[in-house]
Amino acid sequence: MYGRSLKAMAAALLMGSSAMTLAANDGQSRANQLLSDPDYRQAWQKVVKKEERLPEWVMNLSGSAEQMNAVTQDGDPYLVGPLCENEQACSTQRLIVAVSFDKKHAYALLVEVPAGLPTDKSPARHADFRYLGKPDTEIQALLKEQLKKDPNWY
Repeated sequence: MYGRSLKAMAAALLMGSSAMTLAANDGQSRANQLLSDPDYRQAWQKVVKKEERLPEWVMNLSGSAEQMNAVTQDGDPYLVGPLCENEQACSTQRLIVAVSFDKKHAYALLVEVPAGLPTDKSPARHADFRYLGKPDTEIQALLKEQLKKDPNWY
């Protein structure tokens, strides 16, 4: 009986520390700051290594970024957030980045909308989508869901 309660307490502590880690990281990072961490840099380099014709700002995760959010996909925690070359370019080019908390996996969705698209035209219907890092269908859905949170995306 003592052994069971000790195991239950240990499990509760582990779950509590995982929740605190999620809360502590929620919104604390931006995609343009990720490469300052050597582990995230290594994960991102694996993503872009075999890709062709990527803009420099995508390769280097440089530009204008909003805070990333902690989300869970199939029980695995990720930091997810948008990046643009600059604020003005967000209407035509943006990158949605997802990195795992264990810093081993990185994925992205590069979204390109034709420049000069009339405001009465839906960017979602005219956009080109390019996934980076070979995300599975669940991660693809996670990236697209983040894109849909933008009020200018319809």
